Amino acid sequence: MRKLTIAGFAMATVLTAGCASNQAAIDEANATANSAEQTAENALNTANSAASSARTAQQTAEEALAAAKAAQKSANEANERAKRMLERSSMK
Repeated sequence: MRKLTIAGFAMATVLTAGCASNQAAIDEANATANSAEQTAENALNTANSAASSARTAQQTAEEALAAAKAAQKSANEANERAKRMLERSSMK
């Protein structure tokens, strides 16, 4: 009877240790999954921020291009006026 009791305690200890190690593995897997989820969320936030910065940069570039075109148009008009003035002065 005593041997059966000791064997029972030994079996209970083994089962408990097995469950504990399974729980530890489950806890570790959950921690890893949570870490991966946080990393993915951080990556998404970074990507969204980069996309927003890219849109801002594109808008700024488009505004600069429009300003450069307007300046080019003004310069062309000024050159035409100067050319006409030179032609008139050379005729006199």
